[in-house]
Amino acid sequence: MFPSEASAVTAKLLLNPVSAANTAAATSAWIACTPVTGSIMFIVQTGAITGGIVWTVETATDDQGTGGAAVTPVEGAFAAVTANTIQKRTIDSKSSKGYVRCVGTITTGPVLVGASILYRPTVA
Repeated sequence: MFPSEASAVTAKLLLNPVSAANTAAATSAWIACTPVTGSIMFIVQTGAITGGIVWTVETATDDQGTGGAAVTPVEGAFAAVTANTIQKRTIDSKSSKGYVRCVGTITTGPVLVGASILYRPTVA
């Protein structure tokens, strides 16, 4: 990424780092990211793991989750999660309905996790 491209990127926090004992605690709020040029990058970070977590990306038309649906990242599903790792996945902005979130399905908790997104807003 060139310096001029990096300065054009917007970063948003999806999920503050948390010790998530259940899926609700590892699921972010719906975040607006529109209009967007190119891709939306999801970054998930995992710390200590007592159990397991499976990450998915969802999109909806509003901040209440209307029309919410899972989106398959360009790279495919998130890999099996191990402790102290970071993963990134991208979705084409055309597959976003305007709002996105990460869902961390806890298979056994707790899991220390955090998530954020990076994207380039469309300039009119």
